[in-house]
Amino acid sequence: MQKLYPNAEAALDGILRDGMMIASGGFGLCGIPERLLDAIQASGVKDLTFASNNAGIDNEGIGKLLRTKQVRKMISSYVGENKEFERQFLNGELEVEFCPQGTLAERMRAGGAGIPGFYTKTGVGTQVAEGKEVKQFDTGGLGGNGPEDYILEHGIFADLSIAKAWKADETGNLIFRKTARNFNLPAITCGKIALVEVEEIVPVGELDPDCIHLPGVFVNRMVVGAPYDKKIEFVTTRERESA
Repeated sequence: MQKLYPNAEAALDGILRDGMMIASGGFGLCGIPERLLDAIQASGVKDLTFASNNAGIDNEGIGKLLRTKQVRKMISSYVGENKEFERQFLNGELEVEFCPQGTLAERMRAGGAGIPGFYTKTGVGTQVAEGKEVKQFDTGGLGGNGPEDYILEHGIFADLSIAKAWKADETGNLIFRKTARNFNLPAITCGKIALVEVEEIVPVGELDPDCIHLPGVFVNRMVVGAPYDKKIEFVTTRERESA
Protein backbone atom coordinates (compact mmCIF):
# COMPACT_ATOMS: atom_id res chain seq x y z
CA MET A 1 0.00 0.00 0.00
CA GLN A 2 1.43 3.37 -1.04
CA LYS A 3 1.22 5.62 2.02
CA LEU A 4 3.47 8.56 1.12
CA TYR A 5 1.84 11.61 -0.48
CA PRO A 6 3.62 14.64 -1.97
CA ASN A 7 2.03 17.21 0.36
CA ALA A 8 -0.65 17.70 3.00
CA GLU A 9 -3.27 18.82 0.47
CA ALA A 10 -2.84 15.62 -1.53
CA ALA A 11 -2.96 13.49 1.61
CA LEU A 12 -6.28 15.05 2.62
CA ASP A 13 -7.81 14.84 -0.84
CA GLY A 14 -11.14 13.01 -0.84
CA ILE A 15 -11.31 12.83 2.95
CA LEU A 16 -12.42 16.22 4.24
CA ARG A 17 -16.08 17.15 4.57
CA ASP A 18 -18.12 19.58 6.64
CA GLY A 19 -19.18 18.45 10.11
CA MET A 20 -16.55 15.76 10.62
CA MET A 21 -14.81 14.91 13.89
CA ILE A 22 -11.03 15.16 13.87
CA ALA A 23 -8.70 13.81 16.56
CA SER A 24 -5.53 15.90 16.58
CA GLY A 25 -2.27 15.13 18.36
CA GLY A 26 0.07 17.57 20.03
CA PHE A 27 0.28 19.56 23.23
CA GLY A 28 0.38 23.32 22.97
CA LEU A 29 2.82 23.81 20.10
CA CYS A 30 4.73 20.59 20.82
CA GLY A 31 4.24 17.89 18.22
CA ILE A 32 1.26 19.46 16.46
CA PRO A 33 0.53 18.47 12.84
CA GLU A 34 1.12 21.97 11.45
CA ARG A 35 1.08 21.15 7.74
CA LEU A 36 -2.12 19.12 7.96
CA LEU A 37 -3.86 21.81 10.03
CA ASP A 38 -2.82 24.45 7.50
CA ALA A 39 -4.24 22.33 4.68
CA ILE A 40 -7.50 21.79 6.56
CA GLN A 41 -7.80 25.54 7.03
CA ALA A 42 -7.09 26.21 3.37
CA SER A 43 -9.72 23.66 2.29
CA GLY A 44 -12.51 25.75 3.81
CA VAL A 45 -14.34 22.84 5.50
CA LYS A 46 -16.48 24.00 8.42
CA ASP A 47 -18.56 22.87 11.41
CA LEU A 48 -15.68 20.71 12.57
CA THR A 49 -15.37 19.00 15.94
CA PHE A 50 -11.81 18.67 17.22
CA ALA A 51 -10.77 16.25 19.95
CA SER A 52 -7.44 17.65 21.06
CA ASN A 53 -5.71 18.41 24.33
CA ASN A 54 -5.91 22.10 23.47
CA ALA A 55 -6.37 24.46 20.57
CA GLY A 56 -2.81 25.69 20.35
CA ILE A 57 -2.38 29.42 20.81
CA ASP A 58 -3.89 32.37 18.98
CA ASN A 59 -3.47 31.81 15.24
CA GLU A 60 -1.23 28.75 15.67
CA GLY A 61 -2.29 25.13 15.48
CA ILE A 62 -6.05 24.66 15.75
CA GLY A 63 -6.13 28.33 16.75
CA LYS A 64 -5.89 29.16 13.03
CA LEU A 65 -9.14 27.33 12.36
CA LEU A 66 -10.81 29.07 15.28
CA ARG A 67 -9.92 32.42 13.69
CA THR A 68 -11.63 31.39 10.46
CA LYS A 69 -14.70 30.04 12.32
CA GLN A 70 -14.27 26.52 10.92
CA VAL A 71 -14.54 24.82 14.33
CA ARG A 72 -17.96 24.21 15.86
CA LYS A 73 -16.93 22.17 18.91
CA MET A 74 -13.79 21.42 20.92
CA ILE A 75 -13.29 18.37 23.15
CA SER A 76 -10.32 19.52 25.21
CA SER A 77 -8.64 19.46 28.59
CA TYR A 78 -6.54 22.66 28.53
CA VAL A 79 -7.54 25.87 26.81
CA GLY A 80 -5.93 28.62 28.86
CA GLU A 81 -3.50 30.01 26.27
CA ASN A 82 -5.93 30.85 23.49
CA LYS A 83 -7.76 34.17 23.77
CA GLU A 84 -9.85 33.57 20.65
CA PHE A 85 -10.97 30.25 22.12
CA GLU A 86 -11.97 32.08 25.30
CA ARG A 87 -13.81 34.80 23.41
CA GLN A 88 -15.80 32.39 21.26
CA PHE A 89 -16.68 30.19 24.22
CA LEU A 90 -17.88 33.09 26.38
CA ASN A 91 -19.91 34.51 23.49
CA GLY A 92 -21.59 31.18 22.80
CA GLU A 93 -19.94 30.84 19.38
CA LEU A 94 -18.02 27.67 20.26
CA GLU A 95 -19.29 24.51 21.94
CA VAL A 96 -16.79 23.12 24.43
CA GLU A 97 -16.67 19.74 26.12
CA PHE A 98 -14.10 19.92 28.90
CA CYS A 99 -12.43 16.61 29.68
CA PRO A 100 -9.74 15.81 32.29
CA GLN A 101 -6.42 15.31 30.56
CA GLY A 102 -5.87 11.66 31.46
CA THR A 103 -9.50 10.87 30.68
CA LEU A 104 -9.17 12.47 27.24
CA ALA A 105 -6.09 10.40 26.46
CA GLU A 106 -7.89 7.25 27.62
CA ARG A 107 -11.00 8.11 25.59
CA MET A 108 -8.80 8.27 22.47
CA ARG A 109 -6.99 5.06 23.40
CA ALA A 110 -10.30 3.32 24.08
CA GLY A 111 -11.68 4.36 20.71
CA GLY A 112 -8.57 3.02 19.01
CA ALA A 113 -9.01 -0.30 20.82
CA GLY A 114 -12.70 -0.54 19.88
CA ILE A 115 -13.85 0.08 23.46
CA PRO A 116 -17.07 2.15 23.49
CA GLY A 117 -16.89 3.19 27.14
CA PHE A 118 -15.14 2.82 30.48
CA TYR A 119 -15.63 3.89 34.09
CA THR A 120 -13.30 6.25 35.95
CA LYS A 121 -13.20 8.00 39.33
CA THR A 122 -11.78 11.15 37.76
CA GLY A 123 -14.42 13.87 37.86
CA VAL A 124 -16.79 12.18 40.32
CA GLY A 125 -18.69 14.81 42.29
CA THR A 126 -17.73 17.65 39.93
CA GLN A 127 -19.23 19.32 36.88
CA VAL A 128 -17.41 16.75 34.77
CA ALA A 129 -19.85 14.11 36.05
CA GLU A 130 -23.03 16.04 35.24
CA GLY A 131 -25.36 14.02 33.01
CA LYS A 132 -23.12 10.95 33.04
CA GLU A 133 -23.98 7.48 34.29
CA VAL A 134 -22.63 6.73 37.78
CA LYS A 135 -21.93 3.20 38.93
CA GLN A 136 -20.39 1.77 42.09
CA PHE A 137 -17.43 -0.60 42.00
CA ASP A 138 -15.57 -2.27 44.84
CA THR A 139 -11.96 -2.15 43.71
CA GLY A 140 -10.69 -3.96 46.77
CA GLY A 141 -6.94 -3.62 46.97
CA LEU A 142 -6.87 -0.63 44.61
CA GLY A 143 -8.95 1.63 46.81
CA GLY A 144 -9.55 -0.33 49.94
CA ASN A 145 -12.58 1.75 50.87
CA GLY A 146 -15.40 -0.51 49.76
CA PRO A 147 -17.76 0.40 46.90
CA GLU A 148 -17.00 3.77 45.31
CA ASP A 149 -18.62 5.85 42.58
CA TYR A 150 -17.26 5.82 39.04
CA ILE A 151 -18.55 7.75 36.02
CA LEU A 152 -18.99 6.42 32.50
CA GLU A 153 -16.84 8.00 29.82
CA HIS A 154 -17.21 7.21 26.12
CA GLY A 155 -14.40 6.27 23.77
CA ILE A 156 -13.65 8.72 20.99
CA PHE A 157 -14.23 7.42 17.47
CA ALA A 158 -13.08 10.14 15.07
CA ASP A 159 -13.69 10.40 11.34
CA LEU A 160 -10.07 11.49 10.87
CA SER A 161 -6.89 11.43 12.94
CA ILE A 162 -4.01 13.80 12.29
CA ALA A 163 -0.68 13.72 14.07
CA LYS A 164 3.02 14.47 13.80
CA ALA A 165 5.93 12.04 14.16
CA TRP A 166 9.69 12.45 14.12
CA LYS A 167 10.65 9.48 11.93
CA ALA A 168 8.78 6.88 9.91
CA ASP A 169 9.66 4.13 7.51
CA GLU A 170 7.87 3.65 4.21
CA THR A 171 5.25 1.35 5.77
CA GLY A 172 4.27 3.91 8.42
CA ASN A 173 6.05 2.59 11.50
CA LEU A 174 6.50 5.68 13.68
CA ILE A 175 8.93 7.13 16.18
CA PHE A 176 8.05 10.26 18.13
CA ARG A 177 10.65 12.61 19.55
CA LYS A 178 10.61 12.97 23.32
CA THR A 179 7.54 14.81 24.65
CA ALA A 180 6.03 15.04 21.16
CA ARG A 181 4.64 11.57 21.89
CA ASN A 182 2.03 13.29 24.15
CA PHE A 183 -1.41 12.96 22.52
CA ASN A 184 -0.10 11.99 19.09
CA LEU A 185 -0.06 8.28 19.77
CA PRO A 186 -3.63 7.84 21.12
CA ALA A 187 -5.01 10.34 18.60
CA ILE A 188 -3.69 8.35 15.64
CA THR A 189 -5.37 5.15 16.75
CA CYS A 190 -8.92 6.46 17.22
CA GLY A 191 -9.67 7.70 13.70
CA LYS A 192 -11.29 5.80 10.85
CA ILE A 193 -8.42 7.09 8.73
CA ALA A 194 -5.09 8.35 10.09
CA LEU A 195 -2.83 10.94 8.46
CA VAL A 196 0.64 11.61 9.82
CA GLU A 197 3.17 14.25 8.92
CA VAL A 198 6.76 13.33 9.68
CA GLU A 199 10.10 15.06 9.70
CA GLU A 200 11.94 12.20 8.00
CA ILE A 201 11.02 8.99 6.18
CA VAL A 202 13.62 6.22 6.00
CA PRO A 203 13.71 2.90 4.10
CA VAL A 204 12.05 -0.17 5.58
CA GLY A 205 14.43 -1.96 7.95
CA GLU A 206 16.35 1.14 9.03
CA LEU A 207 14.34 1.69 12.23
CA ASP A 208 15.19 -0.41 15.26
CA PRO A 209 12.04 -2.49 15.92
CA ASP A 210 12.49 -2.01 19.68
CA CYS A 211 12.32 1.77 19.22
CA ILE A 212 9.09 1.95 17.21
CA HIS A 213 6.35 3.66 19.20
CA LEU A 214 3.42 2.89 16.89
CA PRO A 215 3.21 0.25 14.16
CA GLY A 216 2.34 1.22 10.62
CA VAL A 217 -0.92 -0.74 10.64
CA PHE A 218 -2.55 2.33 12.21
CA VAL A 219 -1.30 4.76 9.54
CA ASN A 220 -3.10 5.27 6.22
CA ARG A 221 -1.30 8.24 4.69
CA MET A 222 1.90 10.18 5.36
CA VAL A 223 3.50 13.39 4.24
CA VAL A 224 6.93 14.89 4.94
CA GLY A 225 6.33 18.20 6.68
CA ALA A 226 9.91 19.39 7.27
CA PRO A 227 11.46 21.86 7.55
CA TYR A 228 9.71 23.31 10.58
CA ASP A 229 10.01 26.71 12.16
CA LYS A 230 10.26 25.83 15.84
CA LYS A 231 7.78 28.04 17.69
CA ILE A 232 7.85 28.99 21.37
CA GLU A 233 4.66 29.50 23.37
CA PHE A 234 6.23 31.71 26.04
CA VAL A 235 9.39 33.77 25.75
CA THR A 236 10.80 34.69 29.15
CA THR A 237 13.86 36.89 29.36
CA ARG A 238 15.86 38.58 32.07
CA GLU A 239 18.43 41.29 32.11
CA ARG A 240 21.98 40.12 31.69
CA GLU A 241 23.97 40.35 34.87
CA SER A 242 26.89 42.73 34.70
CA ALA A 243 30.35 41.25 34.96
